[in-house]
Amino acid sequence: MSAASVPSPPQGEPPSAGPKAGGGLIRASMVFSGLTLLSRFLGLARDLVITARMGASQTIAADAFFTAQAFSNLFRRVFAEGAFAAAFVPAYSRKLAADGAPEADKLASDALAVMAVATVFLTILAQLAMPWIMLVYSPGYIDDPDKFRLAVILTQITMPYLPCMVIAALLAGVLTARGRFIIYGVYPVVLNIGVLAAVLPQSDPVQAAYAASWATIVSGIAQAGLCAWGVRRAGARIRFVLPQLTPEVRRLIRLTIPGAVASSAVQVNIFISTMLASHVAGLRVWMSVADRFYQLPLSLVGTAIGVALLPQLSRAFAQDDRPEGQAVMDQALVFGLALCLPAAAALVAMPVYLVDGLFTRGQFLAEDARAAGLILLQYGWGLPAFVLVKILQPAFFARQDTRTPMVFSLVSVAVNIALGVALFHTIGFTGLAAATSIATWITVAQMAFTLHRRGAYLPSAAAWSRIARIVAASLALGALLALAAHFRAVLEAPLAGLSLLGLGAKELTVLAVCLAGAATYIGLLLLFGGMSLAEVRAALRRPAGPAPPPEADLS
Repeated sequence: MSAASVPSPPQGEPPSAGPKAGGGLIRASMVFSGLTLLSRFLGLARDLVITARMGASQTIAADAFFTAQAFSNLFRRVFAEGAFAAAFVPAYSRKLAADGAPEADKLASDALAVMAVATVFLTILAQLAMPWIMLVYSPGYIDDPDKFRLAVILTQITMPYLPCMVIAALLAGVLTARGRFIIYGVYPVVLNIGVLAAVLPQSDPVQAAYAASWATIVSGIAQAGLCAWGVRRAGARIRFVLPQLTPEVRRLIRLTIPGAVASSAVQVNIFISTMLASHVAGLRVWMSVADRFYQLPLSLVGTAIGVALLPQLSRAFAQDDRPEGQAVMDQALVFGLALCLPAAAALVAMPVYLVDGLFTRGQFLAEDARAAGLILLQYGWGLPAFVLVKILQPAFFARQDTRTPMVFSLVSVAVNIALGVALFHTIGFTGLAAATSIATWITVAQMAFTLHRRGAYLPSAAAWSRIARIVAASLALGALLALAAHFRAVLEAPLAGLSLLGLGAKELTVLAVCLAGAATYIGLLLLFGGMSLAEVRAALRRPAGPAPPPEADLS
């Protein structure tokens, strides 16, 4: 069903409260995850093409382009998606339920005007100051004037993507608050297709970098346009008006600022790591490749859980329904770990095998794959923490507490800076990823302890039992995948010389191992009692009422 075909609630009437925790949370998460999966796989294809065309440590193009991409992505994830959605979607939803669609749309129009003007101003300021910003952000490029100059130009080109994403994020928030989130689940596909189309015809690394950068801007405009079309089809009337700092917009900004810090700790930590990464040729590319692998399960599990969790928790706390809040949090925790722990096991058990099997081609060499794999290993054991942050944060946000997660995030950033510098100069470039994982685990510990101390949440005995069984199944899977990586040559031998849809023996073997691992994990999960078939069917069964409108975050 398309987004446009879902009926909207009548004006002035509140949206449906949605189902209880018996299955709506998982089902809504699975739908959103399925939509995100398409985008993430196209993003993987995009990165495969980019690294093949631009390389990593052998050319200046890849480092310069991934510098531009990382810089714009930081602002996008801080301002355009996580924090803004966490503040805007509940505010718009409350306005829609209490005062009707016209007043809610007026709030959205005022917020759109203020955020668009602010980010356009920020973009222009950043473009003008980019040579000086790059001195701080990429000090390692100073000794290579060509790389430094190219990084400055490409970052200036891609910066206008930020206001496009602010507009798209707000409009997508309107759609999700009205229970229509299909467009928000698929609009990142536009960017991936646009960049792929621009880079594929290129053979020169520098020209490929320019093509990808310009395609980013064109795709951003198209994404905003797609969301605007979806909003109009949904019946919302969002207009471009003169910016006014109305009391409601001021309150929205006050909620967004601490939420921006709280929602984006992982991104800020990665950003800090990339500052040190500029001192090693190719390191930013290696980190981006590793990022692609762990962001897939993070987006599919952590973000999707957060998307469905916040509205349900908000309703439970508003109604002072503690058993419902406990049930929703337990379900999110067990479901999230059931999906992210096997992914973490795979990233730790065969990181180099995964990167080499998929990325080594063209300008991206085997030594690049090995370096990226070593970084992926450090991110792998941090993946459960990245997901747990997404699950625990809504327990604070649903109570309109954005300050506490912000404080925890500031601690995480401080730890990441100190550890990143120390480990970078002791164990080498992999220390940057290790520092990020350690800092995120510290954030998880702070959140869990605070929720327990406040009496807000502690996993039930049944949840702990399930988690223990999931851990056992994941450890068994990791051992089997480590064996597969060790006997890689034996597995590839029967497929030597085979080519299918452009995939050779190593690519086909990696895909086969991943598919076999997924099937094996399902069997192990059922064997250890981590989840039953009846529970899976009940979780995915359509509830009696419409699914709750999710809060969107495509980080």
